[in-house]
Order: sequence, then C-alpha cells, then structure tokens
Amino acid sequence: MPDKKNLNLINWIKAFNKKHAVGAPFILLIVSTALFFSLQDTELNLTTIGRLTNSNFRTWLPVLLLTMGQALVLISGGLDLSNGSIVSVGNVILALQITTTDEPWHNLAIVALVIGFGLAAGFLNGFLTVFLGLQPVIVTFATSFIYAGLALLMLPSPGGAIPRDYTNVYRNTQYLGIPISLIILVVFLLIWEFFRYRKYGHFLYAVGGNPTAAYTTGVPVTWVKISTYVLSGFLASLGAITYSLLTGSGFSGSGADMTLPSITGAIIGGISFSGGSGSLLGAVFGGIVLGNIRRIISIIRIDSWAVTLVNALVILFSLATPGLINLLRRKK
Repeated sequence: MPDKKNLNLINWIKAFNKKHAVGAPFILLIVSTALFFSLQDTELNLTTIGRLTNSNFRTWLPVLLLTMGQALVLISGGLDLSNGSIVSVGNVILALQITTTDEPWHNLAIVALVIGFGLAAGFLNGFLTVFLGLQPVIVTFATSFIYAGLALLMLPSPGGAIPRDYTNVYRNTQYLGIPISLIILVVFLLIWEFFRYRKYGHFLYAVGGNPTAAYTTGVPVTWVKISTYVLSGFLASLGAITYSLLTGSGFSGSGADMTLPSITGAIIGGISFSGGSGSLLGAVFGGIVLGNIRRIISIIRIDSWAVTLVNALVILFSLATPGLINLLRRKK
C-alpha cells in the first residue's frame, strides 16, 4: 500500500495536470529528452548536460517565444501565420542598426523600435481579423508576405553584424548553472501564470470557448481577441531580438521557418484549433518536444525534410481528430 508521501505526490501530479493540462506533453517531453541524451556520443555528466542544455535553449528560445504567442491566439480561436515574418523584420533592423557598443542609447532605441513594430504588426492583424471580420488564416497569411517583403527590401542579402559583446551575453550567461535563455522562458511563464487566473485569463478562455456566450456576459470579446494578436506580435519581436543575439547577423528570411513550428509546438502541447483550451506551459513543453525531435533527426542523420513532415503530420492529425471522434460516435 502506497505511503502518505507517495499519495501526496500522486495527488499533486493529478492536480497539476488538471490545472495546466500538460499530462501528455510532459510525457512526450520526458521521452524525447531521454532519447536525445541517450543518443549522445560523449559521456554524460553534469558538465555535458549543462553544455547541451545551454546550447539547446538558446537555440530554441526564439521559436518558443513565438509558440507562446501562437498559443494565446489559438486559445482565443484565431491563428497567426505572420509571426515568423515579424521576426524577419526585427532581425534585419537589429542587424543593420546595432553595429557598435559605443552608442547604447541608440541601440536601446532600436530595440524599442523592433518591439514597437511587433506590437503594431500584431494590432494590424487583430484589427483586420476582428474589426473587419476577415478570416485570420487569410489575413495573417497576407500580412506575412507584407512583412517578409519589407525585410527583403531592407536587406536583400544576408549581412549586418551585431557586436560580439551583446551576443556573448545571450550565448554564455548563466546564473547558478542555469542558462539565461531558460531563465527568460521561466520568467514569461510565471508572468502568464499571474494573469491566467485573473480577469484577463478568464476572459481569454471564455472568448475561445464560446465568444457569443462570453459577449452576453459582458466580456469585451473584440479587445480580448485583438490583444492576443498584439501579444503574439510582441513575443515575435522578442523572438527577433533573441534570434539576432543567437546568430549575430541579419537575414531577411530568418523567421520563415518559425511559423509552422510555433503552430506545431502549440498543438503538441494540447492547444486546440477550436480555441478555449490548453495552456502556455503545455505549448512550451510541445515546443521543446519539437526541438528534441529536430535534434534527434540531426543526430541520426535523417534528411531535414523529415522535420517538415513531422510538423505537417501533427497539424493534420490535430485537425482530423475531432472529425474522427464525431464519426466514431455516430457509428456507435
């Protein structure tokens, strides 16, 4: 018979999963992480694990930030296909304008400009989809080309160079052995946890679950939906900053491969396309699982197209599952 400590642990795990809906993503996270470490050629010790953790999270953070923004939009019942292009614009601006450490105020102004662009781009997406009633898939697909074209106009070929003093801070800084990229991620999750169980969080899930019912109870549906696109744009701008610090250079197509993983990670993490369910913690777990899959595919030397195939299959499966469940119910 299990002792009291084991029962308390089991009850805590059940309560945590009920609160955050991360059971399946957490299991996938453990399995994929264990598989990733088991495939390493070097001997596993604390130094190796720390080095791999730092390398992974500083690489994953830009996409994980986009995944969090995408999760918010999906929970509200929308979709953002432009977040990767927002990253491209931000990356190009930073690479072209931040070239020396001798002008800190100028550099801060450029960072503020990138964040402002992300907020403005997100608001434009929200305005077009919510106020004008256009389909989010079409709107954000169209604006993604606008933003991508703007990035290409500013930087037709890869270039720019962010000072090494800045990039080294992001790449190498650790506190108590924890990489700064992981600390940033945890901070944002804690900030969201603060809002999740307050008015905004309740409004968000109500809007995603049933916007008509939410409207009749006094929820500001329009502004809640727009806010998710603004937050997605904001997190995409932070993704641009972290990506620029990671690479130290500019590329007009830098965010092109981030949009699909942001959707896939959110879906793996339990976010529903229909809205009103899931959690940001689960989305982050899903993003890390996807990152592990990419690493594993690279280690065993499978062609890179397999990553795209995994992304597509996950999205296709998530779209088909509700229909298959309804079909099985009708047959019964």
